[in-house]
Amino acid sequence: MTTALDPGLLDALQHQVAVFARRAEQTRLGGTGQLRNSMDRAAYLLLNRLDQEGPMGVKALAAGMGIDSSTVTRQVAPLVDTGLVKRTSHPEDGRAVVLQLSPRGLARLEEVRSSRRQLMVEVTEGWTPDERESFCTLLTRFNTALSARQSGHAGHAPAATGSESAQTS
Repeated sequence: MTTALDPGLLDALQHQVAVFARRAEQTRLGGTGQLRNSMDRAAYLLLNRLDQEGPMGVKALAAGMGIDSSTVTRQVAPLVDTGLVKRTSHPEDGRAVVLQLSPRGLARLEEVRSSRRQLMVEVTEGWTPDERESFCTLLTRFNTALSARQSGHAGHAPAATGSESAQTS
């Protein structure tokens, strides 16, 4: 079933997505460039992936996030330096490196998650539970479609769960 696309609605949608991206970054920076209880988006997504899926190599982490290994290596380096991620040897192949969320990394991730949950409470104050769920469902669907388009599978994206979209970049 094909429906006519409303250019005005599409313009409004793309504008709201742009405003959302700007507001999300401003919120992460505390609105005035001062960091609040937050962390870099890439760091959050990497730590979240390691928490959800457990220890893994750089290639597996990169594949799961839809980015290349060199990007993961570059993004993980400061996380290792600050003690949020541990590099260990692979149990079966000592030459391979496995990345693992450290206890400090898990504690920091939980702080950020708690702060973000509180933000969601504040931003959606006055929304019904159904409205929150609908928004989450549509945003997940939107993120899944963007991810599929980026990976070259546009139009073939399965419905995603909230945890899937939270982990992709």
